[in-house]
Amino acid sequence: MFHDVRAVLFDLDGTLIDSAPDLGAAADKMRTDRGLPSLPLERYRPMAGAGARGMLGEAFGMTPDHPDFPAWREEFFVNYESRMTERTTIFEGVPELVQQLLQRNLLWGVVTNKAARFTEPLTRAIPLFETAGAVVSGDTTPHAKPHPAPLLEAASRLKLAPTQCIYVGDDERDILAGLAAGMGTVAATYGYLGAKADPGEWGAHAAIKSPTELLQLLVHA
Repeated sequence: MFHDVRAVLFDLDGTLIDSAPDLGAAADKMRTDRGLPSLPLERYRPMAGAGARGMLGEAFGMTPDHPDFPAWREEFFVNYESRMTERTTIFEGVPELVQQLLQRNLLWGVVTNKAARFTEPLTRAIPLFETAGAVVSGDTTPHAKPHPAPLLEAASRLKLAPTQCIYVGDDERDILAGLAAGMGTVAATYGYLGAKADPGEWGAHAAIKSPTELLQLLVHA
């Protein structure tokens, strides 16, 4: 499927790690602090890929055009910062996938829309990321995904041409960014996706139902 691949880049939340429990808890604390009943994690999980916008939308029905959104978003961020690694886990199969990539002498990295204030301490706290060749956050470049700039920055850090990289993500923005960067793209359908998402419409070159399925696409790389 993919030829001349030298590196695999991944989205973070919903692709490599399941951060929904900590994201949901950060938003739910805002509810309980206001005397509202707690919501189950299942309500938050589908919106985890949308970050603060998704969490505040689920918890309070709040949209980014609400006048209080910036202040509530910062309150959510502070809550999340205090608990980022409490219940976040690595998706099953991801450690094996990374190990196989390294054994095949392939580089790997992370390109996320998560701000560096979260990405950097989170990836430092999880040993898996010690072998990542590049970690690019949502505010590393002037533009976040679906703009290709973060992906191009990651390729540059790895000293590779974009065409030598593939990008794996669980959101349409990931695929749009990968396509715009000239990379091979893979939709991770095991991720958060969202209630109305249809990965078949994103235009990805391939789709995987589990992390290790990616290895089958790289057999002839």
